[in-house]
Amino acid sequence: MEDLILVVNCSSSLFKATILNSRSGDIVLSCLAAKLGQADAYITFNRRGNRSTISLAEQPDHHGAAAELLEETRILGIERRIRAIGHRVVHGGEHYSDSVRIDDKVIAALEACIALAPLHNPANLTGIRAAQAAFPGLPNVAVFDTAFHHTLPEHAYTYAVPRALYREHGLRRYGFHGTAYRYVTRETAAILGKNIADTALVIAYLGAGSSVAAVLGGASQDTSMGLTPLEGLVMDTRSGDIDPGAFEFIENATGLNSAQVTALLNQKSGLLGLSELSADMRIIEKSAIQQGHAGALLALDVSAYRLAKYIAAMCVPLGRLDALVFTGDIGENAAFLRAKTIAHLGILGLRLDDEANEATRYGRGGAINRPGSPCILVVPSHEEYMIAQDTCRLAGLDQADQREAT
Repeated sequence: MEDLILVVNCSSSLFKATILNSRSGDIVLSCLAAKLGQADAYITFNRRGNRSTISLAEQPDHHGAAAELLEETRILGIERRIRAIGHRVVHGGEHYSDSVRIDDKVIAALEACIALAPLHNPANLTGIRAAQAAFPGLPNVAVFDTAFHHTLPEHAYTYAVPRALYREHGLRRYGFHGTAYRYVTRETAAILGKNIADTALVIAYLGAGSSVAAVLGGASQDTSMGLTPLEGLVMDTRSGDIDPGAFEFIENATGLNSAQVTALLNQKSGLLGLSELSADMRIIEKSAIQQGHAGALLALDVSAYRLAKYIAAMCVPLGRLDALVFTGDIGENAAFLRAKTIAHLGILGLRLDDEANEATRYGRGGAINRPGSPCILVVPSHEEYMIAQDTCRLAGLDQADQREAT
């Protein structure tokens, strides 16, 4: 029987895990524990479409979720087939340009990066410790969102601030969503029939957090996120780019302190703040299209315009464009947003096939451009498989998929 890899992705209130076949990438079991830290915390298991939900009232935290996951693997008889655990870790700072097997030194480095990702790294560390406790003895691997962007040239990652802030405190642009970019780059090269080294791609990863990257020859040249995941595009509750002077303006106008302003920009802005309706793109699109909701229309207009500007900007380091690629939950499914974005990009010669755009959703990828237009693709992301591949490699397990080198 083939080995299984457990992939863990945690936030402060969520524990998300996927168990998949290390060779094929087929998902054997997935789970999502929500409302962690609250009395009504629960975990939902999904095994090939069969769902079941269990209360976590007795231990409503990440450790409780991991313990229930362990029990579920025992019930299914797959506990002993799990050979290693891969963890999505948001920020590796300048420490790591590749995934790494976790030991005490790595834990200390992740703790040192908490100041760079205070909303993410603590939860990632909690997930690591919970998995280690529930599945003792298994190798654990950290796969970093930031690692893919270590190829950014100095002029792309440097902020125009006193250099001492970089030398002494690491203030620079890091970029995120690297695991997804790496997977989608590989898949896009296969679709185009090109060697990765011969590709020039602009990839738009659109989800709850969103970013765009310029990828040349498989290496990141620029990206929209910066020191933190707040910079760049309009996101579900994140503002994206904003004049730094707005911080003091908001403080003076509202009486909020700097920490509260940061929370406002992270948690109450973006689609939610613009629409005054929802942070969910599905609701935004439906309300705009079916009801003409003014806030939803504004949220889409601002999002599409900001996205189009970044796509055009990401062509600068490439020199040419082999394909514009949409991925992520929103990128793969929000056809209306894709159409509004492409409408701004006629200067690049991009032309959308409206019928193909509407049909390419819900897991169906493919080309959505008209003949004669530069290639526009929708490529579903499978970050868990990418994490599993790295975990196999660093845990010393056999890998079947060697496409990344081709």
